[in-house]
Amino acid sequence: MTAESRAERPLVILGPTASGKSALAIEVAQKIGRCEIVSVDSMAVYKRMDIGTASPNAADLKKVPHHLINLVDPSEEFTVGAFKRLAVDALAGIRARNNTPILVGGTGLYLRAVVDDLKLPGRYPEVVAALDNETSSEALHARLAQLDPLAAARMEPSNRRRVLRALEVTIGSGTPFSSCGPGLEHYGPTPFVMLALRWPPEMLEERISSRFQAQLAAGFLAEVEALAANKTSRTAAQALGYREFLAHLAGECTFDEALITAIQRTRKFSRRQQRWFRRDPRVVWVDAPTSAGALCELWDQHRKLPVGSL
Repeated sequence: MTAESRAERPLVILGPTASGKSALAIEVAQKIGRCEIVSVDSMAVYKRMDIGTASPNAADLKKVPHHLINLVDPSEEFTVGAFKRLAVDALAGIRARNNTPILVGGTGLYLRAVVDDLKLPGRYPEVVAALDNETSSEALHARLAQLDPLAAARMEPSNRRRVLRALEVTIGSGTPFSSCGPGLEHYGPTPFVMLALRWPPEMLEERISSRFQAQLAAGFLAEVEALAANKTSRTAAQALGYREFLAHLAGECTFDEALITAIQRTRKFSRRQQRWFRRDPRVVWVDAPTSAGALCELWDQHRKLPVGSL
């Protein structure tokens, strides 16, 4: 199999947080050979947030080149539009080197922006600044339901980031967010083969708890302390675990309370990720635990199918 033929249907390994997709992707890349990994994680783009985001360490980076990690300072806001531009550039560079790209991650909107070449609306920072004064995500969703009922029906009230974005576009442009393109409910043909890891719910919940314990042992709290000493953007400060331990360091809760809340919030987030990916009929689900060899075989089967046949 030539590098050119492998790159015709690039592989995506996705799944909820703590599903083990990053480690498995490295094994898959090594097995295939001449691969480069493109991270699809909205928090791994931030520098000095390596432990809490489970970013690849130095040993991982020596095994397989990675892209779109440690890009910006935590004080900076980072958008899906910026991610898409950088991802497209990274994919072009990988193909120019005759290597095979593997996209890996769990940030659903970032992934859709790339695999579906989403046309993204403009930004209106002054609108976001005004909206962000409202602390209740449910209240924001209620406002969106008044201005753009269709967009509100397509998203959960608890998904503050997405609700804010819909309101930003609706108010800033004067055009309903739901009118921007075919919408996320449209799943058209894509050249990417998307394989998703699926764990039994109780096992995934235990993996989330165990990962927090391992991260704390690796120095997660010290990483958060360093983050707290500097300006942190709204987006970075909302990262799983970081928000809770920042609250602990600010004296708003005990360490145990922060840890319990972080675990609960991460479990809830993982369920939301799975609902997002389950809506996409193009995703091929793989029961975990699984092997790199099994994923390679599945990719080899599906990459030979015509685009749009999944």
